[in-house]
Amino acid sequence: MISVEEARTRILDLVRPVGTETVPLAKAAGRILAAPVIATRDQPPFAASAMDGYALNSVEADPEAQFKVIGEAKAGERFSGRVGAGQCVRIFTGAPVPEGADRVIIQEDVDRSGDLVTLHRDLSDGANIRPAGNDFRVGDTVDAPRRLSPRDVALIASMNVPAVTVAKKPDIALIATGDELVMPGENPGPDQIIASNSFGLKAMLEAEGANVRLLPIARDNAESLRFVFGLAASADLVVTIGGASVGDHDLVGPVAAELGMEQAFYKVAMRPGKPLMAGRLGKALMVGLPGNPVSAMVCGTVFILPALRAMLGLPGDPVATQTATLTADLAPNGPRQHYMRAVVAPDGIAAMSTQDSALLSVLATANALIVRPPDDPTRKAGETVEYLPL
Repeated sequence: MISVEEARTRILDLVRPVGTETVPLAKAAGRILAAPVIATRDQPPFAASAMDGYALNSVEADPEAQFKVIGEAKAGERFSGRVGAGQCVRIFTGAPVPEGADRVIIQEDVDRSGDLVTLHRDLSDGANIRPAGNDFRVGDTVDAPRRLSPRDVALIASMNVPAVTVAKKPDIALIATGDELVMPGENPGPDQIIASNSFGLKAMLEAEGANVRLLPIARDNAESLRFVFGLAASADLVVTIGGASVGDHDLVGPVAAELGMEQAFYKVAMRPGKPLMAGRLGKALMVGLPGNPVSAMVCGTVFILPALRAMLGLPGDPVATQTATLTADLAPNGPRQHYMRAVVAPDGIAAMSTQDSALLSVLATANALIVRPPDDPTRKAGETVEYLPL
């Protein structure tokens, strides 16, 4: 067996880039920006009023001074003349500041009668003008790689960029294996269960930015496995679930080897999730996950999410751990790194009372995984432990 860190490194060594594509900005949210976006204009492109009020020359802005209103400026329609001595222009937020003016007196600080305004004795501070290029200038960039947030999309739109270069969505093929499995909604036989792991993994990986295909369940025979592997031939990443151990019906490893898989490792010193394998199968990265539901989801978090991020051009760093104070004692850990289902609350963190890797209800209740290093000693309430947020 190898360590979790070594297994993750070996998987990342197998990752290949998925390439890029250009998409309209309206479809770019959540995608991974693969090339910098360069602003094609200044924002704002002119000195703009930050308030509703009156634009005038600041040297004349004395308390109780009077000005003649000679025109109006609003967003999208500037005043084309020049503001002279004793003159002002009615101006609205976002409008270009007219030539000859360098201050906007807010409308609350004046009294108006016809075309004459009188400034109040006490005037608010500030010019109330946004300088040209105050937000960004031509040539400023939105750097890559990054996952495009709604805020990024708004910024890029204001740069007058209608399309962006993003990483292609990796094509991931999920293969659940086992005679005991049926799909949700089907009528299971007396000895069968519902396939659940593939649906949880699909949701996890699609949320990270992949296109995920659920392939037909592969039965516990070589012919069925070969057929389903054939359906995954175009994938960037093939993930099998179950059948990766050493039982008489665990055929994923032998069949994958027969089809040309170059195995990078088999078995990891962790719980849950020891029977894990990885390698290259044609052009695809292949990862064989354990069949126990919790094992599959934990291994997806620890290994597949970093690999997917690397495929997308992001750093393949592991999910960052956080720390919390134990609210209950923990027994000593064994020789494998343990990811314990736990609940973190304002007063600290506590492991769930059962850690059975078959219990999805426990995983669904948990919001964290306490990370116990190999041979971690007894931990007492009040001590600090590391955990992965879920």
